[in-house]
Amino acid sequence: MAATIILLIFLAIIIAIIVYGIIIFNGLIQLKHNITKNWSNIDVLLKQRYDELPKLVSVCEGYMKHERATLENVTKARSQLDNAGSQKEVHDANNAITSALRSLFAVVENYPDLKADRSFRQLQSRVSELENQIADRREFYNESVNMFNIRIEQFPDVIIANMMRLEPREVWQIEPEHREDVELKFSFA
Repeated sequence: MAATIILLIFLAIIIAIIVYGIIIFNGLIQLKHNITKNWSNIDVLLKQRYDELPKLVSVCEGYMKHERATLENVTKARSQLDNAGSQKEVHDANNAITSALRSLFAVVENYPDLKADRSFRQLQSRVSELENQIADRREFYNESVNMFNIRIEQFPDVIIANMMRLEPREVWQIEPEHREDVELKFSFA
């Protein structure tokens, strides 16, 4: 009778360990797929922004004949995204687009007729809205990556993560030059 009780206790402990392992496994799988889903959500917005950029450049071209370099930077950044293969290249290309758009919107301040153009205002508003949504999604992506990286390093999750060969993921980071202060120039006419 005592041997049966010990055996039942031993089986209960084994079953509890197996169930706990399954819970950890499923949690890690969920986090892994959340990262993929969050990256895809960013991609959806990046695609929308990508589709809006030619329209924005087209509206600006008529007004900004002397600002060819600014428009070319937007187009160049967009084509860099076309050629991006890895997640890192996509990340870098999108940082280039964000930088080019900042420059474009800064230059637009010198063109009152362009700022007053209804099509431009709508496109600028749409692109700005997309930029804000992208920033929100990047934050959500980084939170998912952070949770995943913490879980795969914590005990006892690290044991199962190693068995699954899970590697830490990289958070979305901005380029170092985007951390610098922006120079603002005001012209008083």
